[in-house]
Amino acid sequence: MKTNRSTNPIRRFLELQAAGGILLLAASVVALIFANIPGLADWYQYFLEVPIEIKLGGLELNKNVLLVINDGLMAIFFLLVGLEIKREALEGELASPSRLALPALAALGGVALPGAIYAWMTWGDPVATKGWAIPAATDIAFSLGVLSLLGNRVPLSLKVFLTTVAVVDDLAAIVIIALLYTSQLSVTALLLGIGGLVVLVILNRLKVRHLGAYFLVGAIMWVCVLKSGVHATLAGVALGLAIPLRVKNDHGESLLRHLEHILHPWVVFLILPLFAFANAGVSFNGISSETLFGSVTFGIAGGLCLGKPIGVFGCSVLTVWTGVAKLPHGVTWPMIFAVGLLAGIGFTMSLFIGMLAFEGQGSQYAVATRAGVFAASMISAVAGFLALRMVLPRRANANDNTSTIDGNGA
Repeated sequence: MKTNRSTNPIRRFLELQAAGGILLLAASVVALIFANIPGLADWYQYFLEVPIEIKLGGLELNKNVLLVINDGLMAIFFLLVGLEIKREALEGELASPSRLALPALAALGGVALPGAIYAWMTWGDPVATKGWAIPAATDIAFSLGVLSLLGNRVPLSLKVFLTTVAVVDDLAAIVIIALLYTSQLSVTALLLGIGGLVVLVILNRLKVRHLGAYFLVGAIMWVCVLKSGVHATLAGVALGLAIPLRVKNDHGESLLRHLEHILHPWVVFLILPLFAFANAGVSFNGISSETLFGSVTFGIAGGLCLGKPIGVFGCSVLTVWTGVAKLPHGVTWPMIFAVGLLAGIGFTMSLFIGMLAFEGQGSQYAVATRAGVFAASMISAVAGFLALRMVLPRRANANDNTSTIDGNGA
């Protein structure tokens, strides 16, 4: 049977994310081992604290390895997120109201309810409550990695549903970071950063087709945003949204698709595993039970393990019941609930938001965040896998391979 060629790019995208999710888990396990074995723990800490200095005239950046990964390399991750959001908004799942409604509303339920559960479980501790957004996002690479373990039993439409939920989650997380997790502002630096964004928009409107021009302005904007107090990774999102989709380079390729194709393997196989290795290393030496089993840990676990599946499933039921959308072809309600369990795999974005929420608040909050995110993500991964194994058909539905997805590409 002839397969719709428009499904090929998204299949490649899903396969790449799935493989990256497995590597992400491996990097996290290695970090845990390093952080808890004498000798290796010292080396691990030394590696994260190695200073890196960049001087250019009067401009000076002093960071250690951990901050270079979290502020610098993660900006490239957010650049890729910006590219994916723009592509989906113009040509993919986010461009079609009929296909967007169900996963988008499901994703919003999966953001609101986990945040509410976390806030309720940490109420009374004003510092802990700052982390209410930690269980808000779904880790697309990790969740698709678990989904890939079930092979061709998984309908393509279910993979697309989970991917769209995760993309909308990321968009919500970006808005939350921009609005809530900003330190004291330097107005001058922020205005210069906004000026860089204006230049990017002008380059886009002029249909400039050389990526170097965008990257030069983007790098300047990143420095300005970093110095402004707004988290520098948001500059990556802005740069991604400024790259034109329909302008072609000298080889006749879309600038956005070309850049996405280049960045995707580097992000999935290098940047995200590095981030996991640098941030997932929880040392259990000397940790009190109050820290490990406190309100932050249980708030994250409650948000991800309970809030995510209930929020995703509940809003999906409400959306279909009101006639706003229909279930995708080949997808059943038990499958939606099982995918809701997988949406509880927060990991990358949850760790990142936790780092921002508890910056400067003491190691007990950082440890509780890492322990909660890691434990909840593992529970969600196992529960989602087992649930899907029970509800999926024993063989793939061949008809589902002809999904009418337009313009998706990695």
